[in-house]
Amino acid sequence: MRNDKPAVGLDPAIWPSSARRNSAGALELGGVDCRDLVAAYESPVYVFDEIDARSRAQLFRQAYESAGATTVYYAAKAFLATAVAKWMTEAGLGVDVASGGELEVVLRAGVPGHGLLMHGNNKSIAEIELALTAGVGRIVIDSFDEIVRVADVANRLGLVQQVLLRVTVGVEAHTHEFIATAHEDQKFGLSVASGDAAEAVRRIVKLPSLSFAGLHSHLGSQIFDSSGFHEAAVRVAAFARSLRDEQGVGVRELNLGGGMGIAYIEGDDPLEVAEMAEQICAVVRSECGLAGIEVPALAFEPGRAIIGPAGVTIYEVGTVKPIELDEGLVRTYVSVDGGMSDNIRTALYEAKYSVVLASRLSSAEPMLARVVGKHCESGDIVVRDAWLPSDVVPGDLLAVAATGAYCRSMSSNYNYLPRPAVIAVRDRLTSVVLRRETTEDLLALDPGA
Repeated sequence: MRNDKPAVGLDPAIWPSSARRNSAGALELGGVDCRDLVAAYESPVYVFDEIDARSRAQLFRQAYESAGATTVYYAAKAFLATAVAKWMTEAGLGVDVASGGELEVVLRAGVPGHGLLMHGNNKSIAEIELALTAGVGRIVIDSFDEIVRVADVANRLGLVQQVLLRVTVGVEAHTHEFIATAHEDQKFGLSVASGDAAEAVRRIVKLPSLSFAGLHSHLGSQIFDSSGFHEAAVRVAAFARSLRDEQGVGVRELNLGGGMGIAYIEGDDPLEVAEMAEQICAVVRSECGLAGIEVPALAFEPGRAIIGPAGVTIYEVGTVKPIELDEGLVRTYVSVDGGMSDNIRTALYEAKYSVVLASRLSSAEPMLARVVGKHCESGDIVVRDAWLPSDVVPGDLLAVAATGAYCRSMSSNYNYLPRPAVIAVRDRLTSVVLRRETTEDLLALDPGA
């Protein structure tokens, strides 16, 4: 249990660039008072600083291209809506999708197929057909079964589809077990060590409807430094050399995925974007040189690192309940009007977040609080350990930072709660990215209602 007190103010490493307190002490985002946002769009509400998101997208593209990358894709799974797809493509990014639904959203946004890359460890025939018909630039092959599926669809459509092979190289990034994706015992990709990856390449190059473009290797999520990428580059370069020497196959492209981390709480210290880009690309160049192979065109897929810091969730306090702990300590449970339906990450990953009293300033002494939701689960926790003013009362607004990634994407209607609206703010104006769901939306799926 933490016993330190938080720093005063809004840490710019955690909060969107426009976050500030106005003269009334209320939190403003994009020049819009959080109290006005709740009045207009109800609570809870997801709020995105549009300029912050666009600026981060441009920063990643410029930093990685300057370091030697050819393509930067936005990982749509972090958060997707047609507006967000437009923000990303207008910043010069491609888009990485992982399902037919994500693909449909991006296409509705007017993004051309050639700028898209499609993931997924179990793509259906319908999803593959949609992708190929739309002219998706790259399909990432994830299994032996998918080689057959993609080749068959491409053959029926009279196409030659560019594909990457997702490989696992036995490198586990420093992240939560459930979001580490490069070690061997997991569902993604084909193993280099077992020989499955080499066999997959052998099969792909024999099929006239497929064109082997290269390799894909994703280490995991919430990575703060380049050390994992260094070891992955060593192993991928060695594998690429073996493909050249043993099969006469060249690796034209290498996609190293995403996984770049962000600051959620004070003390989180991810590597600066340009420095991370330069270190990763330099390692790849060096290892390819040592392996005696040409440096492939490099691609990356940041998602959380672009959209995560731009998002804030606003909640209204409903109940405040002090609980006596051992040795005279007291923890106050502050219940809000959302919870695990709009942010499952604390329950799922033990994720940590920063939270502030948003509707006013307070000079009251801080109290140890646990911000919890309204769902029928004891694990329905939004912020496990937080310091909030001891005069927090029902009706106050709380703001949780860095909720732009994976909160709305992983949201649910648990206990039949409608999902919150997603609102973009910029220059004191608001726009609806996704409207708030209603009870009628939920009942529309029920033929007996």
